[in-house]
Amino acid sequence: MRPEVLNALFAPITAMTGIGPKQEKLFRFLLGRDETPRIVDLLLHLPASVIDRRQRPKINEAEIGAMVTLEVIVERHRPPPPGRSRAPHLVYCADDTGTVILTYFRTYPGQIEKLLPEGEKRYVSGTTQLFDGMLQMTHPDRVVDEEGFAKLTGIDAVYPLTQGLAITALRKAIAQALTKLPDLPEWIGADVLRRCKFPSFADALQRVHVPQELTDILPDGPFWSRLAYDELLAGQLALALVRAQLRRPAGDRNAGDGALRRKIIDALPYALTPSQQQASAAIADDLTQPVRMLRLLQGDVGSGKTVVALLAAAAVAEVGKQTALMAPTEILARQHVKTIAPLAERAGLTVAILTGREKGRERKDILARLESGEIDFLVGTHALIQDDVIFKSLALAVVDEQHRFGVRERLALTNKGNAVDVLVLSATPIPRTLVLTYFGDMDISELREKPAGRQPIETRTFSASRLQEIIDGVGRAVDSGKLIYWIVPLVEESEMDGPKLTNAEERFESLQQRFGDKVGLVHGRMRGPEKDAAMARFAAGETQILVATTVVEVGVDVPAATIMVIENAERFGLAQLHQLRGRIGRGSETSTCLLLYREPLGEIAKKRLTVIKDSTDGFRIAEEDLKLRGEGDVLGTRQSGLPGYRIARSEVHAQLITQARDEALRIMKDNPKLTGERGEALRCLLYLYERDEAISLLGAG
Repeated sequence: MRPEVLNALFAPITAMTGIGPKQEKLFRFLLGRDETPRIVDLLLHLPASVIDRRQRPKINEAEIGAMVTLEVIVERHRPPPPGRSRAPHLVYCADDTGTVILTYFRTYPGQIEKLLPEGEKRYVSGTTQLFDGMLQMTHPDRVVDEEGFAKLTGIDAVYPLTQGLAITALRKAIAQALTKLPDLPEWIGADVLRRCKFPSFADALQRVHVPQELTDILPDGPFWSRLAYDELLAGQLALALVRAQLRRPAGDRNAGDGALRRKIIDALPYALTPSQQQASAAIADDLTQPVRMLRLLQGDVGSGKTVVALLAAAAVAEVGKQTALMAPTEILARQHVKTIAPLAERAGLTVAILTGREKGRERKDILARLESGEIDFLVGTHALIQDDVIFKSLALAVVDEQHRFGVRERLALTNKGNAVDVLVLSATPIPRTLVLTYFGDMDISELREKPAGRQPIETRTFSASRLQEIIDGVGRAVDSGKLIYWIVPLVEESEMDGPKLTNAEERFESLQQRFGDKVGLVHGRMRGPEKDAAMARFAAGETQILVATTVVEVGVDVPAATIMVIENAERFGLAQLHQLRGRIGRGSETSTCLLLYREPLGEIAKKRLTVIKDSTDGFRIAEEDLKLRGEGDVLGTRQSGLPGYRIARSEVHAQLITQARDEALRIMKDNPKLTGERGEALRCLLYLYERDEAISLLGAG
């Protein structure tokens, strides 16, 4: 149950005056919500910068091109002549030193006269310009009377916006939201408050949205840092609650005598790498301990994580128990099965797949075999956590790319068995700070080497102006029988502003004109069977060029593909470029990755392309990504800054992550059920930052 004190903040924004259906739709898009945003969503949408309106010169002292606030008397209006709606509406204003013309385009009749009545004093704020020798201000940002001016701080917050939403409408909505802020209890411990000199939650929100000084909105300042710490503490506390639940004493343990594992190792066409051996040994040891396993296995693209997960499943099968592997996409789930099934068969293990595509009798049959214990290892997507999926004895949950799943999905899977051990896989090597932030206190195994036989990948960068040369080169590669991925950022024409990006359908058509039916297409909007058919044709060499969006980023394995072209490479994050590149270099031939970029290249984009060109070490790339990233993130989720966090930023708040973790562990030691006044305050915190799924654990076990 949500604490009552928060009800005002969880009201929909449409409960505020001035927000109708059209505005609601824009706010939904801006705040990234599927349903109507709440007041709290608005309050946690923080400014990106500020405008300083404190410069108040006389008209004759106003600097051209500067942001100024002028105190003027409105002298006269000159509306556009009849029938000339495109002509501007001019307002002549003056002080004792000169005249300024306020220029408005496309206004409603009477609107400007009402805003600027003749003979009255007004304060106008905006950027000055010179036109025909006269000082002008086009569409002033602010026009207020004496009373309105008294309320202005002289500093305006500037927010990230979406097309169609005016900054004034957003500012009005946020100002109204601030008036709804209730008196909330303090959830941060007194010692942390004192040590970090944090203001209260309400003061921090107030000063970030209504800055008194230019420095008030800096992420490393006390106000933003307080909000970042709150968000980090909520995240760490939720992870600590999950961990306490998962780390409970485990009863029966889940590792056998090693017989099945030996059969799988004997069936491998290559020897395990030293880090695969170490990881498998650590997992086997975890499975014998009196508490449940919670381990993160991270390794680069193609470092052999799936085989390590299979060995863990074999250890569990040795004592007659089952394993589930949950992947974020169907392509990835099917790829795992392709790797696992032949090896599992050699050891006598039964593997099955369950995604949204298995329906009717086929699905019923899988569920019956699962419940009877015939299936040892079930691989699937979110379909695994549906209520009718019942295991006979689930002992190990393997979660792939965990950052794409919420707490609810992770728990739903582990709740399908008794004291289930958890192994998390990540193909994106994650720097230590982020492991701490996103996964909490987990045991970590890293796969550092590439499996034997993997070929080096040569990476080169080209300006998009050389596109024709690249296409000619691709033609020569096609003639010699090679398979080529051609990656583009979009599925179809985008309505976004900014430079036009290449889209899959357009590139597919242009390449088809030259190469005919040797070109295939795969993107995220295609249905599962269509995607599989396109991939199968490519893998079989029926098509030699596969035009694709980032749908091939994970889980696609075509060893014969040796060339990759990535268009608009400057638009991709480092981790994403590295993941995409990992689709080649999987066979016995040397591979080449060509990065095409649009000029002019920004400083960050240039550094990114240099890093990816110079290194194939995913761990180094992840560290560089963390250093470079002003936005976008190492884990490839939507938000900028830390994955899953709106306010906290790793490059600014790294110290706060450790403090938040320490405080969360202290809370779990002193008040594990979150009772009493402090407990109630902490429940408020978890709800505010959408970590309340963890509260359900307080009543569990």
